[in-house]
Amino acid sequence: MTVTIHPADYAEPLHAAAIVDLLDQYARDPMGGGKPLSETTRKRLVAELDARPNVVTLLAFDGPVPAGLLISFEGFSTFACKPLLNVHDISVHPDHRGKGIARKLLDAAEAEARRRGCCKLTLEVLEGNTRARGVYEAAGYHAYELDPKMGHALFLEKSL
Repeated sequence: MTVTIHPADYAEPLHAAAIVDLLDQYARDPMGGGKPLSETTRKRLVAELDARPNVVTLLAFDGPVPAGLLISFEGFSTFACKPLLNVHDISVHPDHRGKGIARKLLDAAEAEARRRGCCKLTLEVLEGNTRARGVYEAAGYHAYELDPKMGHALFLEKSL
């Protein structure tokens, strides 16, 4: 089969279902927290993404079958005074792994970031997700640091 990447059309039922199903598959995986999406999230996700003008959602299809998802958000780099694109979620269905789908999604996100005049792409990955880290490093991503003496940046969160 041929893998193709498409911007998601939130009004297209196949795309909307694929977004929810692929994100749920990711959420259920240990790398996504190991829990399914809530019913509220399943019902509201597509509409909430559609309501945000700075979101970029890409779908990968292996032939006619939805196989991968990338959701990113445009942010802003104050130091560069330019937009940036943060890859928030990237998921490839287990049945379609090993076909280069994640790399194709990343390449498509990079093309969109360049089209928008972004200064960089950002993403986060768990230390133990060695497979994903290998894909990201092969695509040119690296740990963020401003000064090597100060070390790499850490990703922190505070749940509300």
